[in-house]
Amino acid sequence: MLKLEAISKSFYQKLALDEVSLNLEEGEIFGLLGPNGAGKTTLIRIINRIVEQDKGVVRFKNELMNDKHLAQIGYLPEERGLYRTMTVYDHALFLGRLRGMSKNDVNTNFNYWVDKFEIGDWRKKRIEELSKGMAQKVQFICTVLHQPQLLILDEPFSGFDPINVELIQQELKEMKTQGKTIMLSSHNMKSVEEICDRVALIHQSKKILEGRVSQIRESRKDGNFAVRFSGSMIAFVNALWTGFELVDKEVLGDNRFVAYVKMRGENNFQDLLQVLLGQIQIEAAWEVLPSMQEVFIQEINHSNQTQDEK
Repeated sequence: MLKLEAISKSFYQKLALDEVSLNLEEGEIFGLLGPNGAGKTTLIRIINRIVEQDKGVVRFKNELMNDKHLAQIGYLPEERGLYRTMTVYDHALFLGRLRGMSKNDVNTNFNYWVDKFEIGDWRKKRIEELSKGMAQKVQFICTVLHQPQLLILDEPFSGFDPINVELIQQELKEMKTQGKTIMLSSHNMKSVEEICDRVALIHQSKKILEGRVSQIRESRKDGNFAVRFSGSMIAFVNALWTGFELVDKEVLGDNRFVAYVKMRGENNFQDLLQVLLGQIQIEAAWEVLPSMQEVFIQEINHSNQTQDEK
């Protein structure tokens, strides 16, 4: 769907992107990650032809990206660009017409979304009357109004409460099932972990990591397991002896706990279960993979350390 080949960009001799290459497949949700100032927004603006790269090529559906492709892209920028004195409907109509939509098509698609989000009574409200979260929801509707094939969202969950974050996530998953491709840049690692198929991490203008979320987390596991049980925590700890280390615990109440254990030496999960049997009542046990937030922090710290050693 979208292919970026060795994209480089500088501003006033400061390198913003250094030969960044990405390949987004049709029907996937792709997370573009990185700390502030890493170059994510610059890359997104290059894709949307707001700025032009110094080097490299952007391809859309195997064609060199040009202005005609913009009609197939929906872009939600981090800087919210709503016209505050317009009503919600007038704003949607204005942006829809800019995208080449007929008034009838705007009305049909706008009505679909306001009904789906149950916000029909916002239709005549001015943008300036809306809360940040309400305005964000309106901008999301305006972004998808023309039914784009590629959706690019820069911090799409900013300003949303958990209920609306879940709402937008479900919409993105539904769009994925329809074959749409979604790129989202977000600092919300929990959302990235829940909905992204693949991610790329950019730091100091370079891509330092790319892969499937599941594979990235799996490759960084470090022998941590969790056990939910009922019984005595003292008995649990005594059973671990020297082969395992208790690293954390949660008290669930009524002599129920979740204990987090790290393996020592050559011990494995079966060994852990064997030493616990008969000491406590095991309810569940599972391997604990690092979260995307932990991966993010580890990779950035490792990259910084590598740079310092050069």
